[in-house]
Amino acid sequence: MTDEAVEAGIRDFLATLPHASKHTRDAYRRDLLALDAHRRRVGVNRWRDYGAHHLRAFVAEQHRQGVGARSLQRRLSAVRAFYRHLLRRGGAAHNPADLVRAPKAPRHLPKVLDVDQSARLMELPANDDARTLRDRAILELLYGSGLRVSELVGLNLEDLDLADRELRVMGKGRKQRQVPVGRRAAAALKPWLACRQNVAASGERAIFINHQGRRLSARAVQARLRLWAQRQGLDTHVHPHMLRHSFASHLLESSGDLRAVQELLGHADISTTQIYTHLDFQHLAKVYDAAHPRARRR
Repeated sequence: MTDEAVEAGIRDFLATLPHASKHTRDAYRRDLLALDAHRRRVGVNRWRDYGAHHLRAFVAEQHRQGVGARSLQRRLSAVRAFYRHLLRRGGAAHNPADLVRAPKAPRHLPKVLDVDQSARLMELPANDDARTLRDRAILELLYGSGLRVSELVGLNLEDLDLADRELRVMGKGRKQRQVPVGRRAAAALKPWLACRQNVAASGERAIFINHQGRRLSARAVQARLRLWAQRQGLDTHVHPHMLRHSFASHLLESSGDLRAVQELLGHADISTTQIYTHLDFQHLAKVYDAAHPRARRR
């Protein structure tokens, strides 16, 4: 196959992923170009002749070059989806990725703020400065509803129902979900929305806007959160996803309802949510080690 034919085939495949983010499509393109380079090196002329043993050699080669387990899992996902596309088009007779597994990635527990640290972060100065009003609403919503930062900055005015304290969120894969707005988040949103009317650019529908009156960026939220964490004396790197982790961990500790936490976070697979049960166990283990007579070191 020529370079042009390969590029055209990859473009054709990526066009079948309209709901994937640009980041995902770019990553899949790089993964498939790396696969194509390996195909050429091992002397395979057509995609239909590239077998599972070739793919295992590719994964092993990538692993030796330092590619991590998570990246290899994504590359296999790209290959699997690409070959499903080829099978539909008659360009392959089998899917080699069905017979190949990536090495397991080590599971790192997410870092969370404890309840006291979370409360301290929320104690912003009691003034009516526009940025402070906005930032208070952002912090309360991130921690109170467990939003991703991309979901937060994507919110529009029509997504919020303050009367019923509900929020319509567009999550990963363009999937919508309804999440409750906590009492404190609702109380923080009201003064910000009143202030927002005076600073928003004409026609701007975003709930959270910058000093130019336009939609706030995820990077700006990260910077403001880092600033407030420093001002509040927190000695850890605080980022938006840490508030999402903290929301899930604290809610699970209090309720024990894993399925409800899954729905609130918008996880498609409950196994993604189950990592928070490990966090909960860590908390229980610490209490046990500190309190039980048989656990104390003499």
